[in-house]
Amino acid sequence: MTNVAHTALSYCPDLFQYQRRATREVMVGNVGIGGDNPIRIQSMITSDTRDTEACVKEIIGLAEAGCEIVRVTAQTRKYAENLENIRDGVRAAGCDVPLVADIHFKPDAALEAAKWVEKIRVNPGNYADKKKFETREYSDEQYAEELERIREQFTPLVELCKELGRAMRIGTNHGSLSDRIMNRYGDTPLGMVESALEFARIARENDYHNFVFSMKASNPKVMVEAYRLLVARLHELGDDDGWNYPIHLGVTEAGDGEDGRIKSAIGIGSLLSDGVGDTIRVSLTEDAIYEIPVAKALVANIDKSACTHELWDANTLQRGPLSYDPFSYNRRKSHAIEINGFKLGGANTVRVFTSQEKWNAVAHKIEQMGDFKPEIVSEQSGAVEVNPLDRDAINKINANPKPTLVTIPDGMEMAVIHAYRLLACKLDAHHPILLKDTFTPSTNPDIDFQETLLTAARNLGTLLCDGIGDAILIQGEQAPGQSLRLAYNVLQAAGTRIFKTDYVACPSCGRTLFNLQETTQKIRAATGHLKGVRIAIMGCIVNGPGEMADADFGYVGGAPNKINLYINKTPVKFNIPEGEAVDQLINLIKENDRWIDPSRETVSV
Repeated sequence: MTNVAHTALSYCPDLFQYQRRATREVMVGNVGIGGDNPIRIQSMITSDTRDTEACVKEIIGLAEAGCEIVRVTAQTRKYAENLENIRDGVRAAGCDVPLVADIHFKPDAALEAAKWVEKIRVNPGNYADKKKFETREYSDEQYAEELERIREQFTPLVELCKELGRAMRIGTNHGSLSDRIMNRYGDTPLGMVESALEFARIARENDYHNFVFSMKASNPKVMVEAYRLLVARLHELGDDDGWNYPIHLGVTEAGDGEDGRIKSAIGIGSLLSDGVGDTIRVSLTEDAIYEIPVAKALVANIDKSACTHELWDANTLQRGPLSYDPFSYNRRKSHAIEINGFKLGGANTVRVFTSQEKWNAVAHKIEQMGDFKPEIVSEQSGAVEVNPLDRDAINKINANPKPTLVTIPDGMEMAVIHAYRLLACKLDAHHPILLKDTFTPSTNPDIDFQETLLTAARNLGTLLCDGIGDAILIQGEQAPGQSLRLAYNVLQAAGTRIFKTDYVACPSCGRTLFNLQETTQKIRAATGHLKGVRIAIMGCIVNGPGEMADADFGYVGGAPNKINLYINKTPVKFNIPEGEAVDQLINLIKENDRWIDPSRETVSV
């Protein structure tokens, strides 16, 4: 597997101060992406592309909700031909929202779609490529031959988009890298980046630059690393040479409910916090209309919390060497300590703290709360509060060879992510760190929970994905049970502490072969007690088999109302009638000794 030297790479001007990445502007119809434009909101309709009336109605509804760019799937040339009617219907209704054709596998569908819509999304992993999950070694000559074949297939689309003034998204998905990329780079963020760059070079050879990149994955850690590495590689290739292309952000197959929102806030929010990202889509396994307010709230959340730290001079912000690798996840190497019978730091799990007041509120049912219980009271923990800008205080702690739990005091004006990064760089590594979601504890019982959720997920999730943090404390949510649930759900979504079933569920689209929302809820109801089991629920085979590599079991649409079941990325049962498929999934889990009967003892938090 090919590696990359990370030490010389940089994906944002300053990891300790907010500054939006400067990019060229890419026009999608009448909507500009990048440059001086605001962060744009996107979504994708779920209607069958052959149903003109349903597509037009859904597109207009999304536009009225504030969606600025709408994507429509185009599986084949026949589907793509109907984009003309869809476009005409949308425009006749007085709606000028730009349309994007989502293309997988079929170059002829892309060429047809480019006649009618403002933007084409291509996936380098499957455009003119049939993924066979083959393991083979490519010589340099064979690899070059494959690239030449791709060039022959891709260049006509580039030329047509250039001629018609169409935009393009070169969108890599972790679940659908080509065999060529997989066998040279592995299923890695680097492989995702190189896959996109191959297509970008072909576009540039034809003097075509009206494109954006994306690096989507269902695992926020993988997604964050891939985007960081992409931006670093673009910067290395040269902003002056025109490699400053805009970035589209999204966590693919994020799921539904709180889990989908938290996972999206970790992946998208962490990058926006570092100034990366010019357009976003929050992919929820819900009606697409519900994605828009979440995306808007996420962008607004970043705007409110972005802090340039102009109050602090350069000397005050002096720090030691970066204490983590932004491009490769490794947990900060603190030393273990024990508090109230719980070990934290070192290789121990990240612990959940709560305030004394919240502890008292749930004390009567702690023994019945199972994996959702609070573990340590912050006021009794002995944690030392330190302003990361206070050199003397930091030096005093560093002079102590005994590991000490350290956190940041409330009331700090610094952004949470930047403050803890600065603390981690100045603090000797053996001291464990307690993370807070906010430096302003909530006193408002009526605060919007979505705002609280997005803030906590972005701040804590970003730091956990950086490898920083040995314990977490939710302060932005006043309700005791809800704050505990949020804490554990953030740990789960960040892949830091698995305490329940983990689901990879794609958003529905016109390719979906069964009712995703209904099926996801059925599977949740049947399997939600299986701690540590990861189940993927995929509407079709575009990303399904690839995402199976990250899941223990997969439920994938193979044909209309027919389901294929997977173990990891290997299909094991085919064409199961949809009405029988959930039971068959349960049987498959049992056959592989991963099933346990649900307990009736745990109470809700």
